[in-house]
Amino acid sequence: MDWKPHITVATIVEDNGRFLMVEEHKGGRVVLNQPAGHLDPDETLIDAVVRETLEETGWDVEPTSVVGIYLYTAPSNGVTYQRICFTAKPIRHHPDYQLDDGIVGAKWLTREELIEQRGNWRSELIIRCIDDYLDGKHFGLELIRPSL
Repeated sequence: MDWKPHITVATIVEDNGRFLMVEEHKGGRVVLNQPAGHLDPDETLIDAVVRETLEETGWDVEPTSVVGIYLYTAPSNGVTYQRICFTAKPIRHHPDYQLDDGIVGAKWLTREELIEQRGNWRSELIIRCIDDYLDGKHFGLELIRPSL
């Protein structure tokens, strides 16, 4: 068996108790997720966070810390993802930005509003990352080392 985990990044952007979330089409329904996506070839993790957040929300962000590194095997397809979750501060919104295919839009939700929509989560990683963030798990960006 040729097992290859997928490397992904996710971004927690919080503003006054609300989190920037993405509504996207997945498996024939609309689900909620943090701005997130796959690392592209020859891209740094920091660059991927900035790119994915812009492509999915229309927001420029500045990454500020690492929340955690998570392994998740999706029950729907058995694929294992390694997610590196970052925090970022919102810098500038581009309301007319053409969002990625499959993205319905971005919305700001409180943790409580997210809990009320649990049936619409893309995965349990959403609340795990937010709870780790709220618990103060913030590691410096120097944790992310450049390639040799």
